Amino acid sequence: MENIYGFNHYTFFTEMSELSSKHNSFDLSLGLPDFDIDERLREYLKEASDLNTHNYEPLAGNPLLIENIVKFNFKRKNSILLHENEVTIIPCATFALYTSLKSILNQGDEVIIIQPSYYTYGPSIVMNGGIPVYYDLDNDFAINWENFQNCISEKTKAIIVNSPQNPTGKIWSKNDWNQLYELIKNREIYLISEEIYDSYCYDDLEHYSSFLHPELKKRTFCIFSFGKMFHSTGWKVGYILTPQDLTAKFRCHQQYISYSANAPCQYAIAKYLEVFDPSKNQILMQKKRDLFYDLIKETPFEVDQKAEGAVFQIANFRNISKTMTDVEFSKWLTVEKKVACLPLSAFYNSKKNSDYVRFSFAKNDDLIINALEYLKRNL
Repeated sequence: MENIYGFNHYTFFTEMSELSSKHNSFDLSLGLPDFDIDERLREYLKEASDLNTHNYEPLAGNPLLIENIVKFNFKRKNSILLHENEVTIIPCATFALYTSLKSILNQGDEVIIIQPSYYTYGPSIVMNGGIPVYYDLDNDFAINWENFQNCISEKTKAIIVNSPQNPTGKIWSKNDWNQLYELIKNREIYLISEEIYDSYCYDDLEHYSSFLHPELKKRTFCIFSFGKMFHSTGWKVGYILTPQDLTAKFRCHQQYISYSANAPCQYAIAKYLEVFDPSKNQILMQKKRDLFYDLIKETPFEVDQKAEGAVFQIANFRNISKTMTDVEFSKWLTVEKKVACLPLSAFYNSKKNSDYVRFSFAKNDDLIINALEYLKRNL
């Protein structure tokens, strides 16, 4: 495939997984769960197939799903109070990111991306006529607010935040959102807040949404993913929260791109939200995080910070190799040591070399155990 606007394609991510398959390695490279969805969710989808759920849903989404999203967010420990006209059902988070940018950008507007970050951010900005401005997190993957402020200019139109973050697992606190607001409160700058791992926060940390900030909320596109929440990424259903005026702008563009999301899956998710207990999901994934962390400590890898959220753990590999780049190391680990990972440089536009690789622990326990035990014996 040719590059678009100078950006690399997703093929590097899939290349590592394909390399893993080719060499019969344990695949911890991608955040795709290898365990099954809740049987109840499957039954609701079967129920949907027997009902009249095979035509387009309204532009806003299935009314029952919207109603249950409002109820679900109200029940959070950090309760989000919503009106139904602040909720729009979307096909996926990448669609929501692109369409949010389409709703606000003019040619030449700048959008700040906090790195490391997912690879779709930069291309989505450029395809909408914007200019990506990259801010790199400090060595401890925390924000230096003074340095961050230097990225803001008269041309800044939006900032993209991901919390819990892929790949670092960092979670934004209420104080972080307050800090951000102080920097932009007197400017016309929008916020695109990707919160797709909201149900995976660990060690008694609670997800604190940007939509809870009374002022940021007025300028926020807040993106969520049922695919990540329910381990059903192929269903392609999520939702976005926006204030009423931004909802109108977003839907205006949405009608010309996708119109609506998968109708049977919207019905199934709407019914499942009525019985879903997010704490069970959180407990399940924290156990996997802890299992991974305990086992990787028995290898030469160094984990500076245990993931606070999301489904990824980054690890320093310099005790194993002082000379390989992180790309070279990732391929070597996959081929020679039979455990697939991703280099952290894949999450930077510059592709600059790093000391870190990223593993996914959204896997069956047996896979995690076998992969880490193999590394323990062979590194």
